[in-house]
Amino acid sequence: MAIKKLKPTTPSQRFRTVNSFDKITCRFPNKKLTKGIKRTGGRNNSGRRTIRYIGGGHKKKYRIIDFKRRKFNISGIIKSIEYDPNRSSFISLVYYEDGEKRYILSIDGLEVGQKIVSGKNISFKLGNSTFLEKIPLGTIISCIEINPGQGAKIARSAGAFAQLFSRDEKYSTIKFPSGEVRLVLNTCMATIGIVSNVDHQLIMYGKAGKKRHLGRKPRTRGVAMNPVDHPMGGGEGKASGGIPRNRKGYPSKGFKTRSKRKKSNKFILQKRKK
Repeated sequence: MAIKKLKPTTPSQRFRTVNSFDKITCRFPNKKLTKGIKRTGGRNNSGRRTIRYIGGGHKKKYRIIDFKRRKFNISGIIKSIEYDPNRSSFISLVYYEDGEKRYILSIDGLEVGQKIVSGKNISFKLGNSTFLEKIPLGTIISCIEINPGQGAKIARSAGAFAQLFSRDEKYSTIKFPSGEVRLVLNTCMATIGIVSNVDHQLIMYGKAGKKRHLGRKPRTRGVAMNPVDHPMGGGEGKASGGIPRNRKGYPSKGFKTRSKRKKSNKFILQKRKK
């Protein structure tokens, strides 16, 4: 995938970079694998606004993704690589030998016409999915399950990956780019390779209108509010602020919010770097 820099015909275009979508092979999704999305605008069932700064945006259809990859020992062919407005990575349409069609998260390096398969005794090629107990140590993986049969939960966004570090009788040790080292059950599944659209982090919106297309409204800074509205509000002129906090008063920028009583804490061997 390549990042395209636009000509500076307007001030907003000057610093804008966009995805060239040179890897995309199909413009329209498979109708049977999509469903409608109802927009909330940040409102609850009584019509009251409960989440601020949400509203508008382009109309979308949700693509039904197969995160479980439980079609064992049935090979499929990649028919197309498509854009998905609901996630940062691309998706691939797979035609299986039994006639079924499914969407999966596209892996970087997968091309149209390649074969993929999931199961226990498979080859360790890009896009194949198997159990952690079967994957060789040192392999780069993504789309990792936390609980067996739950479906992929870890490393699903564009360019995300992890490395299989070590293994014992029950658990596999996985290392993430953040520096976190975590235990995952050997019976959980993962996919070989890095999630597609690696250069997604290099995209610059360039203008406020792009945020509106995504359904995000302008956000008011806390220091611009009155003291009644925000802990950082008030003051004379620009002399306001203090310790960075959110609207409820909790410190931000480095303040740890993870619960000390969370059950999964025992599976984290090393916390991520600051």
